[in-house]
Amino acid sequence: MNVRIITYMLAAWRFMRRENLLRMAAIVAAMVVAGGLGIAWFEPGVNLGDGLWWSVVTLTTVGYGDISPASTGGRVIAVLIMLLGIGLLGMLSATLAGVFVTNRMREYRGMGRYPLSGHIIIVEWNHRARAVLQELRADRKTAATPVVLIAECAEKPVDDDNLFFVRGVVDEETLEKAGVAQASTVIVLGDDSLEATARDAKVVLSTLTIENIAPDVYTVAELVDERHARHCRLAKVDEVIVGSELSSHLIASAAIDHGVSTVISELLSARRGNELYRVPLPQEMDGLDFLDVIIRMKKERHSIVIGLRRGDSGEFITNPAGDCRVRTGDDLLVIAPDR
Repeated sequence: MNVRIITYMLAAWRFMRRENLLRMAAIVAAMVVAGGLGIAWFEPGVNLGDGLWWSVVTLTTVGYGDISPASTGGRVIAVLIMLLGIGLLGMLSATLAGVFVTNRMREYRGMGRYPLSGHIIIVEWNHRARAVLQELRADRKTAATPVVLIAECAEKPVDDDNLFFVRGVVDEETLEKAGVAQASTVIVLGDDSLEATARDAKVVLSTLTIENIAPDVYTVAELVDERHARHCRLAKVDEVIVGSELSSHLIASAAIDHGVSTVISELLSARRGNELYRVPLPQEMDGLDFLDVIIRMKKERHSIVIGLRRGDSGEFITNPAGDCRVRTGDDLLVIAPDR
């Protein structure tokens, strides 16, 4: 049997045990079997298989009419199935509906637990988190990727089927609910309700907690002050984004070279124009000089290569020398209309 089918069956079994549905399901099943046995006993020409079919059809109020009890015993069984069975089936349906509604409410209020894999976790909810989510959904690579939000919101802030909400601060419990050990990336944003120093301190503390529980997950931290970046690096954060520093560079570039900020904004946004991507080196370009790669990528894929990432060291090199040799395992940094 397929492993995925077995996994789903085990999950369904655990769900029924957790929600106390097994007893009611067993009573309904017993009534179906008893009704099938009884009708097969009292009605001539009706075997056990036909009796079970009749029992299910009667219990679910379908009533095809292919089997109609004529004996007194058969009619008594039919009446019992109609009166008791339908009520039990209705109770089972109502219980299931109640369970699903309750679970849905728990998810919207951030009380769920999500055993996901390869997902992205966002810490804190603000206008930047909303923009990050919009960019993730605009990129084909992450359009359907599950995202778990950890924040102190009253309920799930946006209607997104692939966004899951865990209410609370970053600690062992909320990170476990968010499945941090199996996540691909964690984005830690600043808390706008705090002043700059306290906000960065909270980010550093959150990254320390994350790295302590899941040291292999890729972490991205947002800071206000560049002076606090070294604390994040000591906490082994993979990337540190200093918002004020980026804004200052962008403003200065716009003042010196008019219009540059518009180009940079386009490259960083997945919602308009060309974008900046990191893509694997095509196999047919293994061993070529960087200049040859630039020419072939422009001719064959309508892309501009501006740098590369070495596969062996992870080093990013922008504008390498023309005779720089590229190998399989390297990634290219390209400007292209789509991924």
